[in-house]
Amino acid sequence: MRIVIAGGHGQIALHLERRLAARGDRPVGLIRRSAQADALRDHGAEPVVFDLEAATPEQLAVVLDRADAVVFAAGAGAGSGAARKDTVDRAGAVLLADAAELAGVHRYVLLSSMGADAQAPDGTDPVFGAYLRAKGAADDDLRSRTALHWTVLRPGRLTDSPATGRVKLADSTGPGAVPREDVAAVLAALLSDPAPLVGRTVELVAGPDAVAAAVAGA
Repeated sequence: MRIVIAGGHGQIALHLERRLAARGDRPVGLIRRSAQADALRDHGAEPVVFDLEAATPEQLAVVLDRADAVVFAAGAGAGSGAARKDTVDRAGAVLLADAAELAGVHRYVLLSSMGADAQAPDGTDPVFGAYLRAKGAADDDLRSRTALHWTVLRPGRLTDSPATGRVKLADSTGPGAVPREDVAAVLAALLSDPAPLVGRTVELVAGPDAVAAAVAGA
């Protein structure tokens, strides 16, 4: 499968690209800077320099030609302000959905965040609150699209711990943490066998179940 990943240089995306390439898929990573290209190649992905904040759906649809699925794993990143949480985390996800519809790519997996909602809890850091609102708005937009076979994945607190291969995946898991590499493993499983979770929003934390079993049984 040809799978286009927005945010192709992110930590989870790089883990995902390596997994996809290892099983014979053709990952394509969208990146902002050409200096990031070698890292993607090292992980088995084709790099494409593309600015989600300065493009039209029609321009992105060209990149999605002959793709079998898309993954939104982009983010404004640490140190960015509230404005970029909206232009990347929300508007970028919407742009990818618009382009997928234009290109006839039906499978869309959105990497979101536990707690993503239009209303952040009282006392939340303003920038983090903007991030959660942006993610929640992106989730809402995707869930409204009947032409796409979507899944929204909401992991808990991300860590750089080694992968365990065991997770908990459910409509509501309760709070918890999960290694980034295990998130990538779940994304890869969702792309290879999407049927159990099409049209679902699910949370992900570390847990007792092997990834394949967690996806099949969620």
